[in-house]
Amino acid sequence: MQLTILGCNAATPRKNAQTTAQLLEINGQMVLIDCGEGTQIQLRKLGIKFARIQHIFISHLHGDHFYGLIGLISTFRLLGRTADLHVYGPKGIKEVITLQLKLAKSWTDYNLFFHELEEEVATLILDHEKFTVETLPLDHRVYTNGYLFREKVGKRKINSAAVANYGVDVADMENLKQGKDIQLPNGDWVENQLLTFDPAPPKSYAFCSDTAYKPDLAELVQGVSCLYHEATFLDTHQDLAVKTKHSTAEEAAQIAAKAEVGQLILGHFSSRYPDLNAFIEQAQRHFQNVHLAEDGKGFVIQ
Repeated sequence: MQLTILGCNAATPRKNAQTTAQLLEINGQMVLIDCGEGTQIQLRKLGIKFARIQHIFISHLHGDHFYGLIGLISTFRLLGRTADLHVYGPKGIKEVITLQLKLAKSWTDYNLFFHELEEEVATLILDHEKFTVETLPLDHRVYTNGYLFREKVGKRKINSAAVANYGVDVADMENLKQGKDIQLPNGDWVENQLLTFDPAPPKSYAFCSDTAYKPDLAELVQGVSCLYHEATFLDTHQDLAVKTKHSTAEEAAQIAAKAEVGQLILGHFSSRYPDLNAFIEQAQRHFQNVHLAEDGKGFVIQ
């Protein structure tokens, strides 16, 4: 599982700081999380093939999280996309996007599916063959969800030395990966665990977009491999965090500590702070393994 930050700035894009968007690769599948202005430009800079994106998850309908979506959908059309595209987001997202397509007379030539969300509790919204996605209800000024991505258990790994020792036919490799026992040419059966290794433990990633401090969120992200949590403000602006329903770096770290996550990534920084190192310092009062989101930066989730 690998995460690439496309943008992590709050409110408005700047010369060297884009608004929220992330690309998550899960077992070879790519999903887009939020789509602020300039997202497709960031994708092009990274050399990402647009056709690989089949699922887009929008946290809420504030511009810095979805104003890049109509442009990306239109570009898909201009590039001759034929594959289906699924967009998940709050109720109203279909109306917003289809109105723009209608007025521009730019209907897509590919199937565009909207999955509108209204639930106030954590809900499974996608059960893909390689991963699942659940909503994480957040507390913001408008209806907002985070998203929890979990890998499914992968195939078993071939023990090359054991396979060679038993003389297993290459035609049986896929059956081995699927956990099946193997019958040798002489009629003997060999148990799968003698020929394979356990697959890597499945990873998980929780994306927590704009939200006020929400202690019960820790229960929903308990033990995840990696948590992204917005940290718009430092503690010197706690009053603004409360007023705007955003979080501070310390509050994000408190969630991470309570949930016992593997690592914490902070993002959605207010442009009022020229030096972001203070976010690390304040977060580490509660949780040590903290990283700052940065446009174009990649994280291998372990």
